[in-house]
Amino acid sequence: MNGEQKPSFIGKIRESFRDSFGEIVFGMSDGTVSIFGLVAGMVAGAQSGSVIVLAGATAAIAATVSMMAGVFMDIESERDCARVEAEQRLEEIKGDPKGAVEKLIHDLKTSGLSAASIGALRADFEKDPLSIKKFEDAVAAEEEPEASKASVYAHAAWMGIADFIAAITPVIPFAFLPFEQAKIACIAGTAVLLFLLGLGRGRIGRRPVFRTVLETMAIATAAGIAGVIFGLWLT
Repeated sequence: MNGEQKPSFIGKIRESFRDSFGEIVFGMSDGTVSIFGLVAGMVAGAQSGSVIVLAGATAAIAATVSMMAGVFMDIESERDCARVEAEQRLEEIKGDPKGAVEKLIHDLKTSGLSAASIGALRADFEKDPLSIKKFEDAVAAEEEPEASKASVYAHAAWMGIADFIAAITPVIPFAFLPFEQAKIACIAGTAVLLFLLGLGRGRIGRRPVFRTVLETMAIATAAGIAGVIFGLWLT
């Protein structure tokens, strides 16, 4: 058979990961910065790791659920707006089919199409004005990024996974190590995570890697300093 082969389960996971990369980066950045700032502030005033584990883990879970819900509702709202706009466009064409044809033909004249092609399209659109919407949808689909076509559940899931992993990283050392050692492990683990995040952002986004890494680490450092200052102020 010459039919198109369906992607494997692993292939679907990889595709989903690629399509949701924006959410993954955002989730990791948010999780790391917010929880590292919280942990840094608590370290300045806490005397034991158990309090930090409880507060940090609770905050990480709450942040993960919040971010998942946020990305889900954001994408759903965008798609609802697109659907309403599509319905309004269809009503416009039905209300003034001749005007819709003329406007589209006018726009196509600047696209570089030959007069013969434009004439053929005009004839088709005049026979069936509603085909204008199908034509516009086809053009929009070609320009639409693949990521925007992915399942909203996939976007939300990857956001949640990335946010939780990043958020729990500064907390884990305090669950297994003595307090003083946990401080060092927390900073080291967060630094490594931020380095990898900046490296990934730079390579995939084709940005200057060194600058991107520094930028990523600087933001989390600022959050940590703010947390420490606030923690010291409270104590």
